[in-house]
Amino acid sequence: MKYLLVFAVLFVAIWIWRKNRREEMQSRPPPPAKPPAVGAPQAMVRCAHCGLHLPASDAITGPEGVYCSAAHRQAAGR
Repeated sequence: MKYLLVFAVLFVAIWIWRKNRREEMQSRPPPPAKPPAVGAPQAMVRCAHCGLHLPASDAITGPEGVYCSAAHRQAAGR
């Protein structure tokens, strides 16, 4: 008889635990939305002066290639 009582107490404890767990899951805010998608990859070019790789859209065109800054373009022109 005592085993039946222990089983009943365990059953009730597990039932209460699972019920509380379900209520917690329902009261949580929904997970945040996924971050926006990243744009398409850009072509990378190498600075003719220092070797830095940078996006082609940020590069500065010069007499002997592309450069990462106006100072490097001027240094190559000398």
